[in-house]
Amino acid sequence: MKLWGGRFRKSENKLMEEFNQSFGYDNVLYKKDIEGSLAHVYMQVKCGLLTEEEGKAITDGLVGILEDIESGKLPLEGNYEDIHTFTEANLIERIGETGKKLHTARSRNDQVAVDMRLYAKEKGSEIADLTAMLKDTIKAKADENPCIMPGYTHLQRAQVVTFKHHLMAYHSMFSRDEKRLRNALEILDECPLGCGALAGTTHDINREITSEKLGFKKPVDNFMDGVSDRDYLLELMSDFSIIMMHLSRLSEELILWSSQEFKFVEIDDLYSTGSSIMPQKKNPDGAELIRGKTGRVYGNLFSLFTVMKGIPLAYNKDMQEDKEGFFDSVRTLEMCLEIMARMIETLKVRDDNMKKAVKGGFLNATEVADYLVKKGTAFRDAHGIVGNIVIYCEDHNKAIEELTLEELSQFSDVFDEEIYDFIDYENILNKGIKKNLK
Repeated sequence: MKLWGGRFRKSENKLMEEFNQSFGYDNVLYKKDIEGSLAHVYMQVKCGLLTEEEGKAITDGLVGILEDIESGKLPLEGNYEDIHTFTEANLIERIGETGKKLHTARSRNDQVAVDMRLYAKEKGSEIADLTAMLKDTIKAKADENPCIMPGYTHLQRAQVVTFKHHLMAYHSMFSRDEKRLRNALEILDECPLGCGALAGTTHDINREITSEKLGFKKPVDNFMDGVSDRDYLLELMSDFSIIMMHLSRLSEELILWSSQEFKFVEIDDLYSTGSSIMPQKKNPDGAELIRGKTGRVYGNLFSLFTVMKGIPLAYNKDMQEDKEGFFDSVRTLEMCLEIMARMIETLKVRDDNMKKAVKGGFLNATEVADYLVKKGTAFRDAHGIVGNIVIYCEDHNKAIEELTLEELSQFSDVFDEEIYDFIDYENILNKGIKKNLK
């Protein structure tokens, strides 16, 4: 069965038929397709386009199809052009000629538009919830581990921070991500059903009914925009890409920290793999796969940008290419968020090695400069003095706090015993990061 073809003299070429089909991937929309159809039937009855009996027959038929799909009795397979053809063909087979009235006052253009919006709303909300769950997991792990560690710039030890403060930076990132998603969901919450192919319908319909029935806040304002808008998918996929970027950055930290060179953390065996030849290896493959899959999600976003950039109004078949990439990004991001949450939850933090790294990194050098400034030294001069102190420490294999007052006085005569309290790492944290931790 095809939903078109009346004006054609020839049957569709077999290769073209295969080329044109989307059922192999858009069948994931089966629930949304039936949900949208049920709302359309409800509206048809209310507006007198169907009798009560016809509406009940179609409604019962659609509900039966949904139940059979979910029970496995009706598999999502066969030579159908798309999920819409599958649903309508099975409906007609079950209830007869009345099933052919389902499509009155509707086009596949507004049908697929409402299906995708419903799917995007559901999946966007689920991903926002998964992002919130990851935030909670990060905060719990951070609260358990307030130990000191080196903070880095240019991947060089810079200043002392805490593991909690470092991890909570990602909490802030994912908080913004969640806000972006929920804002995108608010923007897309408009119903395109009733737009028809591009210019509405001459039938007496009520778009407010279907919009309310499907849980949208309002119908779309413009029919042509309603069937051709894919901005909401681009916005969600942009948000997905930013989340993946944050996941990838966190993955890179875990990969570095779990290496033998750092030994700051240990990733649980559940989310690691080994080597087929080197028995000692424990590879952070969970984190590496997240880092790798980030490019995949980026690619899906730019693919849709490229599809949409030159399309005139209104609907064009190019837009069928919006689905596979979006579906793939949803599946990829859902899995990455869940894997990351589990890796963080089971992460073992090696606070002893972090403390050792702090001691060996001159991470209180900036505070020495601040001390000199408080004693009246110009900052630019203080910067040079501390640079010379670091060279001296390197040459004598000492930390700054291990220098005697006599040694420090070689570089400036303003040093006194207060310097040792001023550059103590715990005191530095109490004066800086700790009072701002949440």
